[in-house]
Amino acid sequence: MNKIMRKGIIIVLIIFIVGIIVGYNLKEPEKEVITKKEIVEKGKTTNDILKKDNIVFLGDSITEYYPIDEIFNLPIINSGKSGYKTDQILPELKELVYQYNPTSVYILIGTNDFRDEDDDKLVNEVEENIVKIVENIQRYRSKAKIYIQSIYPVNRTIKNNSANHRQNDEIIEVNNYLKEYCEKEHLTYIDMYNKLVDEDGNLSKEYTNDGLHPNELGYSRISRELLPFIYEIEE
Repeated sequence: MNKIMRKGIIIVLIIFIVGIIVGYNLKEPEKEVITKKEIVEKGKTTNDILKKDNIVFLGDSITEYYPIDEIFNLPIINSGKSGYKTDQILPELKELVYQYNPTSVYILIGTNDFRDEDDDKLVNEVEENIVKIVENIQRYRSKAKIYIQSIYPVNRTIKNNSANHRQNDEIIEVNNYLKEYCEKEHLTYIDMYNKLVDEDGNLSKEYTNDGLHPNELGYSRISRELLPFIYEIEE
C-alpha cells in the first residue's frame, strides 16, 4: 500500500470519527422529568401535561411547609410565605397568585396577625384584609374559584410552643366571620378548625409538634379534608 493510499484511508477514518462525534452531539438529548420549578419558570403548570386546571395554595408558613408535591399528584402551586400576615399578602398577589392564572385558589392566612400581640382590633383587621385579598383575586382573576380555609387552632399548652400570643377565641371569631362572608358571597368555606381541634379546644397534640404548625399526621388529616374540594374541579 503506497503512501497516498494510506493517507487517503487515514483522512476517511478521521472524517468518519468526526462525523460520529458531531452526530452524537447533535442527537436530541434524552427528555428529563419536568420539575415543578421548571414548570413555574416556564409560566406553565403541570396541568399543561394533565388537564387545564391550575391550583394555587396561598398562605403563610403552614402552607409553605405543606408537602403538597408528596401528597398530591396534582397541578398545585405552593404560594405559602413563611411569617406573612394578611397585609403582607395583599401587595404581592401578582407574584403569589396572578402570574399563575389559577382556576382555583385556596386561601389560608391570618394566624400570624395575632402572633405578636393580643388585640381585639386585630380581629377586624384580619377580616377586612382577607376580604380585600378575595376581592383583588376576583378583580384580576375573575374566573378563579376561591376557597377559604378557616384559620387553624393553636395549642399553647405544649412546652416551647410557637403559638406566641395567638388566642383560639380570636381565631374562632375570625372564622365565624369568614363562614358568614363565604355564605353571603357564594364562596366555598372549608372548616378545618373543627377537624383539628381537641376536646379542650386546642390544636390536637397528635396533629402538631410545636402547637402551631401541623406535623405529618396533621397534614395528612388536612389533605383528607381538602381532597373532595380539589377533585370537585378536577373531574
